Amino acid sequence: MSERTLVIPSAILGVCLLGGLWILGTYIASRNANSTISVTGSATQDVRADQATWRIDISRTAYQEGTAAAYAQVVRDASLVQSYLADQHFASSSIQASAVSTERDYSRDQNAPTTYIVREQLVLHSSDVDKVDQFSRKLSDIAGKVAAGTIVSPSQPEYYISSLPALRVSLLGKAIADAKARAVQIAQSGGTTVGALQSASSGVVQVMAPNSINIEDYGSYDTSTIQKQVMVTARATFYVK
Repeated sequence: MSERTLVIPSAILGVCLLGGLWILGTYIASRNANSTISVTGSATQDVRADQATWRIDISRTAYQEGTAAAYAQVVRDASLVQSYLADQHFASSSIQASAVSTERDYSRDQNAPTTYIVREQLVLHSSDVDKVDQFSRKLSDIAGKVAAGTIVSPSQPEYYISSLPALRVSLLGKAIADAKARAVQIAQSGGTTVGALQSASSGVVQVMAPNSINIEDYGSYDTSTIQKQVMVTARATFYVK
């Protein structure tokens, strides 16, 4: 066999070997480039509510033949409460009155004569949350404005954050930064390093009372307190190498 005959197979073998090494190297590089780590981060901020909604029910109970008189009295008493709130420097435009409703009272014994509840609701919207909080505690002052037999039932004020959409965006960036910090620690323990962000998605928003642990899967919005904690979560995926 001539030397030329041996050289040709050797050259082919060398080319195949180099090609195989190139494919293997490309595969390893591609695998490393596609390796990722997914981490959930969170960010929390203390916030003070700047909007309040306060509902006040004015109602009377009457037998069927007395519902018309009860209707008229409820309208008068609701007007008195509305005037009282206006006297306390709540803008008249911020107080909305519902239509008067009449419904059967099912709380009484079935054998007792049928009675009806005549009700009107006032809804106060105000940016002065402290004033709303103050007057919501003065039930006796409000109840003293109405006739005997009329029941004034204020609900607990609801407090809201008008800037929540913008705050959510701000906290989302911090939540992603928190996710990256967690990813770095996890990657270091595995001997890898964190690269660029591959993808990120926002989680739910939790608006909680201070120091609350009431976290819901689909988010929550506690309206019972003026002071609140807002928490946003984010799911982030990073390349690792």
